[in-house]
Amino acid sequence: MNKRFSLNYKLLAPTLLLGSILLIGLNSFVILNPGQAGVISILGKARKGVLLEGIHFKPPFVSVVDIYDLTVQKFEVPAQSSTKDLQDLSARFAINFRLDPIQVVEIRRKQGTLANIVDKIIAPQTQESFKIAAARRTVEEAITKRNELKQDFDDALSQRLEKYGIVILDTSVVDLDFSPEFAKAVEEKQIAEQRAKRAIYVAQEAEQEAQADINRAKGKAEAQRLLAETLKAEGGQLVLQKEAIQAWREGGSQMPKVLVMGGNESTGVPFLFNLGNIQQ
Repeated sequence: MNKRFSLNYKLLAPTLLLGSILLIGLNSFVILNPGQAGVISILGKARKGVLLEGIHFKPPFVSVVDIYDLTVQKFEVPAQSSTKDLQDLSARFAINFRLDPIQVVEIRRKQGTLANIVDKIIAPQTQESFKIAAARRTVEEAITKRNELKQDFDDALSQRLEKYGIVILDTSVVDLDFSPEFAKAVEEKQIAEQRAKRAIYVAQEAEQEAQADINRAKGKAEAQRLLAETLKAEGGQLVLQKEAIQAWREGGSQMPKVLVMGGNESTGVPFLFNLGNIQQ
């Protein structure tokens, strides 16, 4: 029995030794891919120095490597604030950021995981940055000067997150909402503006029509003045003859009535002797 056990032990011992060596070897190295950074913690304490892409040695069994993604991360964060004129304003921001590899050790010590970074750092700092940007403008300016509002937000957020080792690459306003009271006020204002524009148009139209009447009256008065001057200059005879011819042409075969000396009407053509000259 003892001989058999001794024989099995001699055969098993090399296998156990080889397995232990392989286990220690596998536990002594860590491989980081491009876009990753690692922090070694020995017995729960983070060591200085960031591990970047490649293969790295680590003390077996007593060390742990926390790996962080250095590529661009994107999260949507809600925010609420009050404007300069005390109107409620809410927004939702899409934030693109990455971790500063130089500060990954401090991030591991102070913030921990990426989820903690988003929940405990980015979300509250987004809220505070939005309050700063919104408080500088009225709610109407937040609409008409939206790019300036976003720029103020970006500047405030970048300054606040830089000290945490978080680099802001880009932000975008996914949604921007206003209070129901303001939305109703905007609608009423638009209706009032449309009514005012309509009233101005009607007034302008009436003014143009009145001016047209004045111009027509002036034209008629000027024509009458010129006619009076002509009658006075020519003794009225030539004008009366031309008007009679015109009436004759328009009336067909009926003999036109013309004025004769003394102001009485008479049917006939007392001026036929001079007709050729007048029609010219």
